[in-house]
Amino acid sequence: MVCGAGFVLWIGFRRIRKTFDTLEDMADRAGAGEDILEVYDESRLSALETKYAHLLSASAISARNVEAEKDKIKTLISDISHQTKTPIANLLLYSELLAEEELPASARENAAAIQKQTEKLRFLIDALVKLSRLENGILQLCLKQEPVQPMLQEICASYRKKAMAKGLLLILEEKAGTGATALFDPKWTAEAIGNLVDNAIKYTDRGSVAISVSAYEMFLRIDVKDSGIGISEEDQAKIFARFYRSQTVQDEEGVGVGLYLVREILSAEGGYIKVKSKPGEGSIFSVFLPRE
Repeated sequence: MVCGAGFVLWIGFRRIRKTFDTLEDMADRAGAGEDILEVYDESRLSALETKYAHLLSASAISARNVEAEKDKIKTLISDISHQTKTPIANLLLYSELLAEEELPASARENAAAIQKQTEKLRFLIDALVKLSRLENGILQLCLKQEPVQPMLQEICASYRKKAMAKGLLLILEEKAGTGATALFDPKWTAEAIGNLVDNAIKYTDRGSVAISVSAYEMFLRIDVKDSGIGISEEDQAKIFARFYRSQTVQDEEGVGVGLYLVREILSAEGGYIKVKSKPGEGSIFSVFLPRE
C-alpha cells in the first residue's frame, strides 16, 4: 500500500515537473519572438498550459506593437523637425529683410512682431521634439563621469551677452566643489541648466544671476540664483508641469515647456530639481546630479 502511494506521488511529481518544463519552454520561445501557439495545442497540454501560452503570445504581440508605434513616432518627429525647419528659417530671414527696409512705424512694428512670434514658434517646435524623444525613449542619454565646471563656463559664455543687455551680472561662483565630478549627459544637462539661466535672466530686471556648485557624497548640487520677481508658493507646485504659465508672467515670452523639459532631462539622468523662492525676493533653482 505504501509502495502504491509512493508510486502515485512519483507519477504526480513527474507530471508537475513536465508541466513546469513546458511552461519554461513556452517562456523561452516567447522571449525569442516565436509563435508558441503553433507549437502547443489543447491535445498535448493542459488547459493551464494553453492559457499560459495565450498570455505569453499576447504579451509578445503587445511588445511588438509598442516597438512598431515607437518607430512610427520616431519617423513622425523626424518629419516634423525636418519639414518645419526651412519655413521657419525663411520667415526669420524675410522678417529681418523687412526690418532693413524703410517702412512706416506701424509696418516696422509688424515686422518685429512677426520675427518675435517666429522665434517663439521655433523654440516651441524644438522643445516639443526634444520632449517627445525623451518621453518615448527614442533619445538615449549618454551619461559620463565628468567635472561640471567646463559645462557651466560654456553656459555663462553663451548667456553673458543676454544678461549684459539687461544690465545684469552673470556670475559663476568659484568655491569648494566647483571642480567636482558628476554622472551626467553633458549636452542635455547643458540644455537643462541653460534653460534655468535663461529663465533667471528673463524674470530678473536688476541685480545678478549667480551659478554655484556644492559637492555632497551622493549628489552634486548646482544652484541658479537670481534677484528677480520670485515665485509664489502656490505656483512652485505647478511650474514643472507641461505648458503651465503663471498669471504673473503672461506678458513675458515663453510657452511653458522649459521647466518641464529640465525636469524630464534630470529625471532621465537619475537626478532631480528643487526650487526655493519668495515673490519679490528672487529664486534659487537647485539641480541635483548623481555623483556615481
